[in-house]
Amino acid sequence: MTNRRTFLAGSGAALGLAATGSFAKSEPSKSLKILFLGGTGFLGPHTVQYAIDRGHDVTLFNRGRTNNDLFPELEKIIGNRDPDVDQGLSNLKGRKWDAVVDTSGYVPRIVGASAKLMADSADQYLFVSTICQYDGWLEGPQLRTEAIAGATLEDPTTEDVSTHYCALKAYCERAAEAAMPERVTQIRPGLIVGPRDRTDRFTYWPNRADLGGEMLAPGKRADLTQYIDVRDLAEFMVHCLEQNRLDSFNLVREPMPMGDFLKACVAVTDKGTELTWVPAEFLTAEGLLAWQNIPMWADSDSPMTGSLTWSPAKALKAGLTIRPVETTIRDTLAWFRSLPEDRQATLRAGIAPDREKEVLASWHASKEDAQES
Repeated sequence: MTNRRTFLAGSGAALGLAATGSFAKSEPSKSLKILFLGGTGFLGPHTVQYAIDRGHDVTLFNRGRTNNDLFPELEKIIGNRDPDVDQGLSNLKGRKWDAVVDTSGYVPRIVGASAKLMADSADQYLFVSTICQYDGWLEGPQLRTEAIAGATLEDPTTEDVSTHYCALKAYCERAAEAAMPERVTQIRPGLIVGPRDRTDRFTYWPNRADLGGEMLAPGKRADLTQYIDVRDLAEFMVHCLEQNRLDSFNLVREPMPMGDFLKACVAVTDKGTELTWVPAEFLTAEGLLAWQNIPMWADSDSPMTGSLTWSPAKALKAGLTIRPVETTIRDTLAWFRSLPEDRQATLRAGIAPDREKEVLASWHASKEDAQES
């Protein structure tokens, strides 16, 4: 369970970060009535808190099973996103909101049901999709834009999210737009990182740098990486509601060299960590693969580099601001260090410590053998 105090501390508010954010925005022209479908996971709490800080009237709709002690001051409506389960969406009928934020939609049928119900109850529907909803999202030239078509499925009626997560998000977008034409904001984040990120895909790197010693750095310094700080994403989403922006946006920071990112991790942690760059070919031979074992990285010569080279230009022009990478590293590590020791000892992503040592030893041995031959 994560109560309000724990959430605020973990998100950086206890350090004075949430109040100032990465920038100062003008006051909203009016207080909005906002309904969150979800709102208690990772992105949701950051967005809810920012909306509250901006003076908006927030209502939460969910099953009441996840972090249900968060935001005790808010109205909470219990129900189910699936209209065919329990009371479904019935408790939302007859209510009015200025905007709906959908952070928990994965199945087109379910998103469509919510949007249809909201068609007469709200002016704007903001749907959190994903950067991977694009057709061929892993491949292609750098800095691709929102002009690329969404993915398709041979069987668009499938609800197998574990297999078709990305393509189903594209169909969710279409379902929302069909129900509320020209009243939908499509938010397409890349890798969402920061305090409260339970995947450890970003967290692995500052945590590893903080441990000191020799650290395996994958591929080349120039290989690109990309992400979005959850707080920058949350602020932009609320900004879209305040400005009634009805459009689709890629939500990522500009791609940055992996070398710059890891250098920042080393500098922020200040433990004298030494980076050893190991070529992609050697890592593959050792069974270490992009994303499977090494998060936030893909060899720039591989087809997977497209997962980390999307253009945020449209969102930046619309008001997205990006806090410094050092801030994201520092705050994420501070949050992670606040977790129980057993949780810190069992990262959910990255290279296991013993395996990292083995690969580094093999790499050094291979170089010695090459010099002797």
